[in-house]
Amino acid sequence: MVIVSSREFRDHQKKYFDLVDKNEQIIIQRGKDKAYVIVPLNDADRLSVNEELILAVREGEEEYAKRQTIPLKDPDKPWESIL
Repeated sequence: MVIVSSREFRDHQKKYFDLVDKNEQIIIQRGKDKAYVIVPLNDADRLSVNEELILAVREGEEEYAKRQTIPLKDPDKPWESIL
């Protein structure tokens, strides 16, 4: 585990991101009462952080597979075709 100040992190970001890529835990201290942990985020993490988004995407994929889509008459005014 490496603890650095926000200034140190700002001045040497590449160094600390490279350490995170090597599974080193980096904690950035900001003032007396604030600290942040830097961790890598993979594609699965990006989707898993928002359950509503996952459900909406899955529903959209199912509708598309079933051809339950609405063609847009005018791409500049998509809401007119939908509403």
